[in-house]
Amino acid sequence: MIAANASLWFLIATLPIAFWVAWSDMARMKIPNMAVLALLAVYVIVGLLVLPFSEYLGRYLHFVVVLVLGFVITSIGLAGAGDSKFAAAMAPFIALHDAATFLYLLAGIAVASFVAHRLVRRIGPIRNLAPDWESWHREKDFPMGLALSASLVAYLALGAFGRL
Repeated sequence: MIAANASLWFLIATLPIAFWVAWSDMARMKIPNMAVLALLAVYVIVGLLVLPFSEYLGRYLHFVVVLVLGFVITSIGLAGAGDSKFAAAMAPFIALHDAATFLYLLAGIAVASFVAHRLVRRIGPIRNLAPDWESWHREKDFPMGLALSASLVAYLALGAFGRL
């Protein structure tokens, strides 16, 4: 568990990026590289201010490990490159001892996001609010940026309000 104060600062700084990623992935089925870099920049700057220095440095290993795993996962076609890069940029925000908790959170949010996305795209009046969204038209693909960003926000919010 990271300190509530650190979680709150991370939450405030990452929230606009999370919305950007979710919107972009639903609208274009792409997570912009600038969003990935922005998230990483938040960790570089805010992390230095809110985490103990040794922990701050150690969490860069989280980035490297998830980036390598993401490269493998993308190479065998299980995820998109944007999803893997964004997951790697998210990794330093997750305390190592919270990894299992975060993965359970991600799994639950991914299922809920998938079901909600599939249901909402079948509701004409809602779908017509954004009729050109790419994710509405791809039957076999899912905008995982929606679930990834929601999971990061949920994790940080739980930490900020002492629920982890």
